[in-house]
Amino acid sequence: MTAERAPMRHVVATLVIAAAGALWFVVWMLTGVGPAAVAFLALPLGAATAAAAAFDLLRRAPLSRPARRFWRLMTVAFGALGVGYTILAVAAFRDAPVLPVMPPAAAAFAGAGFLVAMWAMGRVPLGITSSGDRWRQWLDRSIAFFGCGTVLFHFGLAPMISGDQVWSVQALILLGMSFALAIGGITKVSYIRGGPIDRVSLRLIGLCGLVGAGVAVLMVLGGDPGTIPAQAVVMPIAPAFGALAVRRQWGFTEASVGRSNTWLPYLAVAAVDVPLIAVIPGALTWTDKLVIVASVCVTGLVTIRQYVVFRENARLLREKRASEERLQHEATHDGLTGLANRALFRRRLGEQLEAGGATVLLVDLDDFKIINDSLGHDVGDHLLMAVASVLRDGAGPDGLPVRLGGDEFAVLITEPAVLGETVAQRILDAFTCPLSEHRLLVHASVGIATAPAGTPLDRLLRDADVAMYAAKERGKNNWVRYRDGMRPPVVVHAQLGGEMRRALDAGEFTVHYQPIMSLHTGRIVGVEGLARWRHPTRGMIPPAEFIPAAESTGLIVPLGRFVLREVCRQAALWLAEFGPDAVQKAGPNVSARQLHDPDFVADVQAALADAGLPADRLVLELTESAALRGQQVSRTLRELHALGVRMALDDFGTGESSLSLLRAFPAAIIKLDKSFVDGIELDAPGTPEADARQAVARAVMQLSLALGLGTVAEGIENQQQADRLIELGYSLGQGYHLARPMPAAELTALLAAQHLTAAA
Repeated sequence: MTAERAPMRHVVATLVIAAAGALWFVVWMLTGVGPAAVAFLALPLGAATAAAAAFDLLRRAPLSRPARRFWRLMTVAFGALGVGYTILAVAAFRDAPVLPVMPPAAAAFAGAGFLVAMWAMGRVPLGITSSGDRWRQWLDRSIAFFGCGTVLFHFGLAPMISGDQVWSVQALILLGMSFALAIGGITKVSYIRGGPIDRVSLRLIGLCGLVGAGVAVLMVLGGDPGTIPAQAVVMPIAPAFGALAVRRQWGFTEASVGRSNTWLPYLAVAAVDVPLIAVIPGALTWTDKLVIVASVCVTGLVTIRQYVVFRENARLLREKRASEERLQHEATHDGLTGLANRALFRRRLGEQLEAGGATVLLVDLDDFKIINDSLGHDVGDHLLMAVASVLRDGAGPDGLPVRLGGDEFAVLITEPAVLGETVAQRILDAFTCPLSEHRLLVHASVGIATAPAGTPLDRLLRDADVAMYAAKERGKNNWVRYRDGMRPPVVVHAQLGGEMRRALDAGEFTVHYQPIMSLHTGRIVGVEGLARWRHPTRGMIPPAEFIPAAESTGLIVPLGRFVLREVCRQAALWLAEFGPDAVQKAGPNVSARQLHDPDFVADVQAALADAGLPADRLVLELTESAALRGQQVSRTLRELHALGVRMALDDFGTGESSLSLLRAFPAAIIKLDKSFVDGIELDAPGTPEADARQAVARAVMQLSLALGLGTVAEGIENQQQADRLIELGYSLGQGYHLARPMPAAELTALLAAQHLTAAA
C-alpha cells in the first residue's frame, strides 16, 4: 500500500484537536469564559488518536519484524501518555479553579510512555555491521547527545530548577524525559543509513519530545499561568507529529538512504559554546571571562578544522568512488559504443541461465568490412556508434545490447515475456533508414536462440551463431531462429570458410576457362576465368558452396586476386603462342568486395604488368549489384576504364536498374542472362510467351547496338537456342552446348587445333 492511499483521518483528527486547543485558549484569554481545566483535554485526546493511528498501521500495513516491533512500542507509548494525561485532566476538573499538581499515577503512566518511546527509538537498527563503525558512531552520538543536552538543560530545565517558582518533581522528570527523547531521536536518525523505519518518521517522533522545550519556555516565562498555554497550545502538537510519523511509514520500503549525517558532532560541539557565552555577562571576574572566551574560540576553531578535514575526506571518498565506478564501467562496457562488452554479456547471460531460460540475439552487420576498407576507419567507427544507438532503441527495456567486437553485436533478452523475434524485427526495421552522419545504408543478419535453465552458456551462443549464419545464407538482412537439425549443414559451411585460407596457401585453387565463341563460325574469341577448388579429401568442391563462404569471410579478395593474376598470366601465354586473334578477351569475375578493396586498381595494374598482357585484352566481369555500390565503386571503375581495361555487365537484365546503369557504367560488353535464353527455342512464334522472351533478347541487342556495346548470350544449351539468337542478331555466346569450363591445358589444345585449322 502506498503512502497516498494511507488513511488521513488520524492526522486530520490530531490537527483539529491541536487547532481547537489553540482556538479555545485565544477565546479563554479574551473572555475568561469556562474553566481553565479544559486546557488539559487536548493532549489526552490527541495521544489517543495517535495511538489509534499506530494501531491501524500495525493492523493493515505490511511491515517487517523490526518495523512492527517499533510501532507496537510506539502504540503503547502513545497510549500510556494518553492515560497519564487523562488522569491529570480528571484532577484538573476536580481541583478547579486551582491548577492541579500532577498526580503520581499520571506521572507514572506518562513517564512509562516516555521510557517506552525511548526504548523503541533505541531498538531501531542502524545498519552497521563492523565493530569499528559501531564504536565510532557511539562516540559521535555521545558527543552530539551531550552537546545538544547541555543547550536544552541550560535554557530549559536549569531555569526551572534554579528559579523562584517551585516545580513538582514529576514535571521536572517528565520534561527531562521529553528532552532525552528529542535528543536521542535527533542523534539516532542522523546515523541511520537505511532500515525498516522511515527516517522522516523518526524525525517526527523526535520532534514530539522537542515539544517539551516549548513547554519549559512557557513554564519559565509564565510560571503557573504558563501551564494553560502549554497544555492547550504546545503539547497537542506532539500527537500531531506522531500521527504524521505513522502516515509517513505507510508504504515505506526498506532501502539504503546513503551516507549518515556525520556533521552532527561538530554542530553539537559548537552548541556547547552557546551556554558558555550566555554566562559571560554574569558575576565573573574578567580573567574568568577571558578563559571562557578563549575556550569558546579554541573549540570553535577545532570544530572548523575537523569539519574542513571531514569535507576533504568526503571529497576524496567521492572521487575514489567515482573512479572505481568509472573503472568498473570501462571493464564491462565497450569504449567506442558504450554498450555492454563481452565480459558483462557472458556474466549476465550466465546469471540468467542459472535463474531460468534465456534468449540471445546475435547481430552481424552485412558487408561492414567493405565500408570500413573503402571509406576509412573513422567512418566505420561513426557507423558502429549509430548501430549501437539502433540496438539500444530496438532492445529498449526488454533487452541488454552488447558489442562483442568488430561488427558483431548481441542482445540479451531480459524480459521473459518478450519474444526474440519481436526485438529482431524492431532492429531490422530500424536498419531500413540511413545511419550516422554519413547517411550509410547497412543491413544486418540476426540469429535467435533460446535455451532453458541449466543449458551451457557456450552451447546457447553456438546455436545463435548457427542461426545468424543461416540468416546470411537466406540473403542477409534477415533473422532466423535456431531449430534442431540446423547445426550440421551450417557448421560444415562455416568450417569450409575456415579451410579456405589454408587452401589458398596450399595452392589447392585453380582456374578453369569457359570459351566465348562465335555463333557463326564456332571459333573461340574469348574466355571467362572461373575459380575451382580441388579439396584433398572432398575432391572438387562446387563454386556454389565455397563462393558464399569466401564472400562472408572476406577471403573473396585474396581468391579474386589469385584468379585475376592467373587469368592475366595464362592469357598472355596464349597471346604469345597463338597470336592476337586467338583470345581477344579474357574475363575473370569480380565481386563487390574486390571493388571496395582500396588496392584493387593497383592489383590489376600489377597483374597486367607482371604477365605482360595489354590492358585491352582484360575484361572484368561484374554483376549489376556489384556495379551499383556507391561512389567508391564508381571511382574504381573509372580508374580501370582509364587504364584501358574493359568491363562486362554479367547477368544483364536481372537487376532493377539495368537501363539507367548503362548510362553511368563504363561497360564495353553486355552479357544476356541465361534466364532469357532458357526456352527461347521452345515457344511457338506468335504466342505471348515467345513474344515476351524474344522481346527482351531483342531489346538488349538493340540497346547494345545503339550504345556501341558488344553482346554475349549466356547459358546456350542446344543448337536451336543458338539459331534463334543468331536470328535476333547475336554473334557471340557461351554455354554448355558450345563448351564447358575446362583446365588451361585442355583449352590450350583447342586453341592449337583452331590455330592449325586457320593456318590450313
